[in-house]
Amino acid sequence: MTTARINDVELYYESYGRGLPVVLTEGFAGTTAMWAPQVKAVSDKRRLVLYDIRGQGRSGSPRAASAYSLDLAVDDLYQLLRQLGAEQAVVGGLSLGGYISLHFYRAHPEMVRALVLADTGPGYRNPERRRQWQEECEERARLLETGGTHAFAHSAWAADDYYAPHAALLRLDPLGLANVGRGIMSSAWGVELLSQIRVPTLILCGEHDTPFLAATDYMAGVIPGARKVIIPNACHASNLDNADAFNAALLAFLDEIGV
Repeated sequence: MTTARINDVELYYESYGRGLPVVLTEGFAGTTAMWAPQVKAVSDKRRLVLYDIRGQGRSGSPRAASAYSLDLAVDDLYQLLRQLGAEQAVVGGLSLGGYISLHFYRAHPEMVRALVLADTGPGYRNPERRRQWQEECEERARLLETGGTHAFAHSAWAADDYYAPHAALLRLDPLGLANVGRGIMSSAWGVELLSQIRVPTLILCGEHDTPFLAATDYMAGVIPGARKVIIPNACHASNLDNADAFNAALLAFLDEIGV
């Protein structure tokens, strides 16, 4: 088990291959295992870095709610890349991982060679919709606190996501996930960042991932020069639902930008 001590938390990570790192960040209640179909495809010619964000997977789960914020999540990745000796990386992720990647660019644009945003969104411009999202995150957190991962695994929140097999979800720390939901996922802002992006950007979304199709179209229309790819026969976990199509799109993008 490979970990790095970062911001007082042991972060679990995996590194494969050599070259400029391609970092893929998991979604909410995910683990590095969600990227299994991408490991061989990406690391054959490149360096692939996967890690569990604080509160998830095999990374540490601080008890205090104050140990969770979007800025801390971004700095965790920054410090991890520096410990790995990386000056630049392709930074990407799915769902919450894509949102963290977008804000990593905000904080450290000089370190981002390119962005990969999969089945994700930039938050909400509308204050009411942002409030509703924060309420949804609070509902998730309360469910995890009162019913644990078992209740969450059998809820509508996990029905069409990348939480299968449920046995893996049941091993996660419910308090850590509750804190991730409240402290990181609920921030829901970033729309204003899109037009400022100045690196190659790949935006992917499963064709049946209805909640994120509009966000995908919006990001593709606002981020200068962004490439949009809709993954057929896939829902929110597009990298798992149709790994061949996801990998083909990702590898073509990396080839095009010379990574």
